[in-house]
Amino acid sequence: MTVPSRREAARLLLSLHPPPWHLRHVCAVADVAAFLARGAAARGEAVHPLAVETAALLHDVDKLSAAGKPGHLRHGDGSAAWLEAHGLGELAPLVRDHPVTRLADDADAAAVTQATTGARIVAYADKRAGQKLEPMDERFRSWHRRYPDGWDAAVAATVVARARELERDVCAAAGIEPEQVRRLRWSRRTLREAAR
Repeated sequence: MTVPSRREAARLLLSLHPPPWHLRHVCAVADVAAFLARGAAARGEAVHPLAVETAALLHDVDKLSAAGKPGHLRHGDGSAAWLEAHGLGELAPLVRDHPVTRLADDADAAAVTQATTGARIVAYADKRAGQKLEPMDERFRSWHRRYPDGWDAAVAATVVARARELERDVCAAAGIEPEQVRRLRWSRRTLREAAR
């Protein structure tokens, strides 16, 4: 598997001129994903920590106008397509199904459940990290504040239940409880180094 180094992934991200809010989010997700991936790998899970870390750093490139996401692709699919187009196809499956909206659809939710441990780690890290590491309940409250007309109560309850199942699975793979999730802080330092 060809995976970019942390610094190569940081250079790619910076080449898209992300705004500060984007950097705060992807750094939080990448740091949480790194912590979880290292824990899962230490427990013998088939996970490539560097691939998870760099995929998490690049998971939202389709939200950046400089990436030129085709309008017909859903969020997540656009990031996967961008990675493939830039010779990083190995990372594409790790980011494709991360959006919370995938948990609202039965087929999409099944894809998340059947995904690799690495892809589930990226999806879960995105549920725990807005601009910082936070409990999943707070993250869902934040989504609801920003998108008050997003889902009806039944769909929202289904999404939360599926996110809790994802949380249980990922934390079990890493050998921790949800309240033990931490950030393995590497991303900000690497972005500074890549900017030199």
